[in-house]
Amino acid sequence: MGRKSLQVQGYSSEEIRALFTKDERYTIGIRLYAVYQVSLGQASRKLESLYNTSFKQITNWVHRFEELGIEGLKDMPKSGRKPRLAEEQLNELSSVLQNNTPDEFGYNTATWNGPILKDYIEKHYHVTYQKAQVYNLLKRLGFTYQKGRARYPEADEGKREEFIFTTTKDYTYL
Repeated sequence: MGRKSLQVQGYSSEEIRALFTKDERYTIGIRLYAVYQVSLGQASRKLESLYNTSFKQITNWVHRFEELGIEGLKDMPKSGRKPRLAEEQLNELSSVLQNNTPDEFGYNTATWNGPILKDYIEKHYHVTYQKAQVYNLLKRLGFTYQKGRARYPEADEGKREEFIFTTTKDYTYL
């Protein structure tokens, strides 16, 4: 009777792969180890299945490492689509979000949200974004989601206190 092979219990292989692809340090470490194995004489074609990539990609890592060192093993910036708002416009938008409220621009609220910001960008910059992209833009500008409070800035605080006073009962226990 043979020995039972070792198995990982708490994680699936997809979860483990996600862990080392999520952090750039692990990715660089894996690439560096592939370069190390090539330096020991391993053929890049034999390393394909081990690193789950093409031999050409391993060859690229080796060449980039020789040319740039560890920096060459980092992911290169992707070209991507040209931003719709220029950097100057993004800085201006960030300043507006930090220093102004929507009611200063004619909106019937004192807090910024996705739909209002989407409309503001369309009116002031003549650029149309989907609502989801507005939230991505906010994240890129360094803003975080803040949960709304139960109080409305437009509400009359005096009337609120009076309402609370008249509707709460005084419970006394013996």
